[in-house]
Amino acid sequence: MICVAVTYVIRAGREEEAIPLFCELGAPTRAEPGCRMYLVHRSPTDPRRFFLYEQYDDPAALDAHRASPHFSRYATGGLFPILESRSPELFEPLFP
Repeated sequence: MICVAVTYVIRAGREEEAIPLFCELGAPTRAEPGCRMYLVHRSPTDPRRFFLYEQYDDPAALDAHRASPHFSRYATGGLFPILESRSPELFEPLFP
């Protein structure tokens, strides 16, 4: 299994635009065969800060997610243009 933790900071004034993009990205991502979990969180103290926690069966499933049409449309084409910053990190569980 591979886990992805990503912090997104949305540009000031654009944070409400991010919510429907995350929603549109979430449903098809959770339906991917290799996706175990896809959760989007929003900071209660900084409305521009979002945190994603994702789990995939393996690196190939993550690669398939990143190559999907919905990732291209809602992440690359939707979220990325309104980002101030994005900090992705990959993790593997210590105890399978």
